[in-house]
Amino acid sequence: MAALHLNGNDLTLEDFEQVVLHRQPVLLEAEARVRVSRAREVVDSLVASDHVAYAITTGVGHLADVRISADQARELQINLVRSHAVGVGDPLREVEVRAMMVLRANSLAKGFSGVRAVVIETLCNMLNRGVHPVIPSQGSVGASGDLAPLAHLALVLIGEGEAIFEGRRMTGGEAMKAAQIATIRLEAKEAISLINGTQAMLAVGSLALLEARTLAATADVLGAISLDTLQGTDVAFDERIHQARPHHGQTLVARHLRTMLEGSVLRERHRDCKRVQDAYSMRCIPQVHGAVLDVLDYARQVFEIEMNSAVDNPLVFVKAPAKGSKAKPEDVAEGEVLSGGNFHGQPIAFALDFMAISIAALAGISERRIERLVNPALSEGLPPFLAMGAGLNSGFMMPQVTAAALVSENKVLGHPASVDSITTSGNKEDYVSMGMTAALKLRRVIQNVRYVLAIEALAAAQAVDLLAPLKPGKRAQQALKEIRAVSPMVTQDRSLAPDIASVAEVIRQGKIAVVLR
Repeated sequence: MAALHLNGNDLTLEDFEQVVLHRQPVLLEAEARVRVSRAREVVDSLVASDHVAYAITTGVGHLADVRISADQARELQINLVRSHAVGVGDPLREVEVRAMMVLRANSLAKGFSGVRAVVIETLCNMLNRGVHPVIPSQGSVGASGDLAPLAHLALVLIGEGEAIFEGRRMTGGEAMKAAQIATIRLEAKEAISLINGTQAMLAVGSLALLEARTLAATADVLGAISLDTLQGTDVAFDERIHQARPHHGQTLVARHLRTMLEGSVLRERHRDCKRVQDAYSMRCIPQVHGAVLDVLDYARQVFEIEMNSAVDNPLVFVKAPAKGSKAKPEDVAEGEVLSGGNFHGQPIAFALDFMAISIAALAGISERRIERLVNPALSEGLPPFLAMGAGLNSGFMMPQVTAAALVSENKVLGHPASVDSITTSGNKEDYVSMGMTAALKLRRVIQNVRYVLAIEALAAAQAVDLLAPLKPGKRAQQALKEIRAVSPMVTQDRSLAPDIASVAEVIRQGKIAVVLR
């Protein structure tokens, strides 16, 4: 696989996915290397002249007024990384660590951070050779970025901390040595550039976005199958209705449903029924699922901007050559170091919370369709609880309860973290984003939604089997084939916990969502 060249400007969600999930190698782009080196010259010049610049010749946070001499610069770097590595809780997953690394490398490659190129190259080498720092998931308030998680990442670059290499957990120094990657000695400004940023919340959130897009497509497929077995009408998906309210997501989901219902014999059996309208959980699938898609599109916009942004502090701005002249390699770069707040995670925190709220709606409306499938008062001729020999067998009575429990848990998790703040660093950092909390909550919501959709998948498949020999459309049959590959029809009661887990994995792998392509 050809390497992806990082330049800090054009990383896409698809690029991110290839590096993080499919291990595409990464390199620092040549032109980006030049920008990085020029910014580094500005930092070196400031250190040599003992000019006052935050986190270069001063302490950090509340200690910004403490001057640091040039001969203390290296000691400051070590102390910053060590002192900020105070995370607790379960470690982030390997894919989340990989995501942090490529996002951090790409941000530094933009050329505003003042680090040496070797720092970025070391991150790239760690990604390419599979050295994954052990990063505790808790301890970030989302400003000055994700300090604690990023500090645990930075520890491994200097041969400290812990890492996973080839399936074994070891010290950072051992992992780097085993992977034949030289550790680095941080110079002035490099520690703050490594630990100051939004890459932890962005990493977790971007991976959640990939999963959420799969869940949204899966929900369209399953919603169509459930509606078909419940004798729902496709009139509500008429293109003219959605052109009258042309939200992008809504029109796309309506098209998905029309596609899913094409060729359904199940649909034909009740085309002339007298019912005028279906319940909202069927009739309003485009409006609910579509609104989720629109939120995911918004999140993608926010995340891709953030992926290609300089988010540490301070930032180094190299002065452009005078008009009509070009910089020569031997010229020492001049520039300014400006202190600001690009590390603040508020834009990402809002998007993460919005995603959690919207994705929770997929589970909420799915659970209502499950209820209609199992409730004999609502299920249009299907046996109570989809059970063969109802009474002796309970069928899908309890899976609906599990779905209800997960949906209610999501209501709690849907409370936004981004409306909270807590003062840190001696009141210097007095309003923070709580973005990492939002990201970790979102991850749990994603898991819950996947399980709810797995329960709907099992219930819908059971309903289709009970209505045999009538069949749904070809795309629905393809999805049902994937479900039945891991879970046979329920002919008598058995524990469905393993079936739910197996179908959830089928959903995670995109095997149901793919039928819409």
